[in-house]
Amino acid sequence: MIFVVATRNHGKAREFAELLGDSSLDWRDLSQFPAAGEVEETGHTFRANACLKASEYAIRLGHHTIADDSGLEVDALNGSPGVYSARWAQMHNQGKGDADNNRLLQSQLADFSDEKRTARFVCALALADPQGRIILTVRDTVEGRILRELRGSNGFGYDPMFLIDALGKTTAELPSDQKHAISHRGKALRRMKELMTGL
Repeated sequence: MIFVVATRNHGKAREFAELLGDSSLDWRDLSQFPAAGEVEETGHTFRANACLKASEYAIRLGHHTIADDSGLEVDALNGSPGVYSARWAQMHNQGKGDADNNRLLQSQLADFSDEKRTARFVCALALADPQGRIILTVRDTVEGRILRELRGSNGFGYDPMFLIDALGKTTAELPSDQKHAISHRGKALRRMKELMTGL
């Protein structure tokens, strides 16, 4: 049985491949389905967007499909950028992509003390059957704090400035196995795999 991971994000695809590497299931990402098109993320929650993508791609491709929506919630910004994490700079006409997103977030937090820079990464996963029906959803988080500088190269998005206080490292400074053990996506995907064993 083929399972599609509904992402073209190379960083996410790599993480999914690493996390699912020991799986006996046949996992493929959207790079192997060039005609799949795009699904607009119109939901107001991570779960809603994950369900939208999983359902629509499952119908288009005729395979079970798992989709995630994930992002960063910063307490000082009332939970923003949230579902808009990947498009944060673009929404504010401040460029596009990881570097511009990080730069904008740093400027928005410039006047906040270190203690007020608490944040969390959130990951919601949804699994749809080939008819587009949502079978499973899971959500998990990892708590941290936004640094004033970027550190590390083993990550993408906001990883280089997301500090895990207990480890004294950003998620971009962690080796992949350690990152997956504590990350929002790693925890959510392990939970999803547990729930999938009965399918």
